[in-house]
Amino acid sequence: MRKIFTAAAVAALCLGVSAGVQAKTLKMAYDADPVSLDPHEQLSGGTLQLSHMNFDPLVRWTKDLGFEPRLAESWERIDEKTMRFKLRKGVKFHSGNDLTSLDIVWTFDRLKKSPDFKGLFAPFESMRVVDPLTVDLVTAEPYPLVLHQATYIFAMDSNFYTGFDSKGKSKAAIVKHGDAFAATNVSGTGPYIITSREQGVKVTFKRFEGYWDKKSPGNVTDIIMTPIKEGPTRVAALLSGDVDFIAPVPPTDMDRIEKNANTNLVTMGGTRIITFQLNQNRIKQFKDKRVRQAIVHAINNDGIVQKIMKGFATAAAQQGPKGYAGFVSELSPRYDLKKAKELMKEAGLEGGFSVTMMAPNNRYVNDAKIAEAVASMLSKINIKVDLRTMPKAQYWPEFDKRAADIMMIGWHSDTEDSANFSEFLTMTPSEETGYGQYNSGNYSNAKIDELILKSQSMTDPVERSKVLQNVETILYDEAAFVPLHWQNLAWAARKGVNIESVVNVMNFPYLGDLVID
Repeated sequence: MRKIFTAAAVAALCLGVSAGVQAKTLKMAYDADPVSLDPHEQLSGGTLQLSHMNFDPLVRWTKDLGFEPRLAESWERIDEKTMRFKLRKGVKFHSGNDLTSLDIVWTFDRLKKSPDFKGLFAPFESMRVVDPLTVDLVTAEPYPLVLHQATYIFAMDSNFYTGFDSKGKSKAAIVKHGDAFAATNVSGTGPYIITSREQGVKVTFKRFEGYWDKKSPGNVTDIIMTPIKEGPTRVAALLSGDVDFIAPVPPTDMDRIEKNANTNLVTMGGTRIITFQLNQNRIKQFKDKRVRQAIVHAINNDGIVQKIMKGFATAAAQQGPKGYAGFVSELSPRYDLKKAKELMKEAGLEGGFSVTMMAPNNRYVNDAKIAEAVASMLSKINIKVDLRTMPKAQYWPEFDKRAADIMMIGWHSDTEDSANFSEFLTMTPSEETGYGQYNSGNYSNAKIDELILKSQSMTDPVERSKVLQNVETILYDEAAFVPLHWQNLAWAARKGVNIESVVNVMNFPYLGDLVID
């Protein structure tokens, strides 16, 4: 088993549990474990879930989608481009180092260099030190989502990550799917340290004795996280008492959990869009809008929701769900097999063609089954699909290489804003800006790019909504991608593990606040 050693890890193991506190261990099972311990290597749900355990953001989302102080105890707008954050006194990193404004600025500068995060922070000009516990976050233009983005700024220990590792490589290096110091070593300010990690087998956590948040109600001192890919196996582990908390819960097993006297089920409507992207650089036929429209018309979104998701999802025709600024109520799923065949004939492709498809099999609810269903539906318009599914640890490197003609991607806008979808999924891919980082279809539309950039400096919410609704309408007409559904959320735990207060629509359980009776 590979050990993760830090000064804090050794100290915590020696100190044990503080006097007067009864040790509580949480045994949990997710569908997969994080692919890396580096909070900036990959912009994904798994990374952000882990970040809320090992690190702390400047501010944090509340259940009602407001903001609450974390490392920043207060903030104020200095001018139309500058937000000032006051940091808490006495915050320690796992290494024992003190948190200062230098760490926050170092973290921000590193974020701006991350291939995955640079697009998210493109509207920001800089972060500046004001004094040891004050920073200014400055945007290039007036920007309406400063606090939204501040939820991504998880302070890293700049001293811990400075210098060279045993191989002579920079400890600060961000290496996607590779060997790097930050991928296997952690010093954050979060509620838990990692004491051991065996990729794909088990990760163990211990409560950080020096954690700053003494008001947190959380009483979990140890966490054992075991990845269990198969949904029914996860559920069986919960029902047998082998684990205390699982996520996600397969729709087919919800009744079993609800009817069991020893378990609780918690569900929420979700905002994560599940889609397929059509790689126009690999398949010339995908450059033809009629072909893309044919594919969208050939896929029965509602059928997937009802038969595979058992109704625990909402069929989608656009990126952002109802309630988001860009939502257009007139856009609806358009399954019509006859129309799909007519479009293929119009494009001169009635005989079809062959493509490759890749999807994960442990990242999204029923992802492999959904991919199989979509492949079958495409065969009805003579598109022959060679499908491969794989665990997400293997899938993301393939996704980054754009290794298939059609690839699955799910996205939750962690800014809870429509523009975030386009910034990552449908803007023209650019290594320089970071926009389109997860646009494996290589879709490019100058008008979409222009509108999204325009929305970033709009502070009038009504006018901004009109711009984002225009984006959704263009993408719909263009069949820029294949929307499937918005995935709902479900967690389950044994009675006495009070997950209701720590789970949220972002799907970042705040396990540092979890209380076990």
